[in-house]
Amino acid sequence: MNNVGDRLRPMTADDLETVLAWRNHPQVRRCMFSSGEIAPDEHAAWFARASVDTDRMLLIFERDGDPSGFVSFDGTAKGGVVDWGFYLAPEAPRGTGAVLGRHALDYAFVDNGFHKVCGRVIGFNRRSAAFHLKLGFQQEGILREQHFDGSCYHDVVCFGMLGVEWLRAERD
Repeated sequence: MNNVGDRLRPMTADDLETVLAWRNHPQVRRCMFSSGEIAPDEHAAWFARASVDTDRMLLIFERDGDPSGFVSFDGTAKGGVVDWGFYLAPEAPRGTGAVLGRHALDYAFVDNGFHKVCGRVIGFNRRSAAFHLKLGFQQEGILREQHFDGSCYHDVVCFGMLGVEWLRAERD
């Protein structure tokens, strides 16, 4: 059951410092496709572009009013098939990810009527792969040695969930 104080809201410029600290945390960085540390000016430039891009949604997940995670949807203007990305505040309590995931998928399928949400996970990130499966995503493929991290290649695991699957699961 979701807590009344849990919500997604649009990311604003006031969130930049917090989101950058989360994104640059070593535990978060190591699982990203671009794992280098991001400079504040680079982060501000990204936000300036992304926040006005009608094809993207940048969201902050709050638990009881405290920012606890970041969610993005890309491809929102292209017929309802979107890519998502997310990460939690490193200090977020256990269980926050599952709540963030349910809120994000409700936002995608119930609030916005998207047809499909797609996710990509670097092969060594078993925790994220298990997270997708637990939420009800289907593994749709493996892109063999698709991601080069600067020293070696890694598989990329592709996941997808259809809106009808989420809506059916939420009714059960």
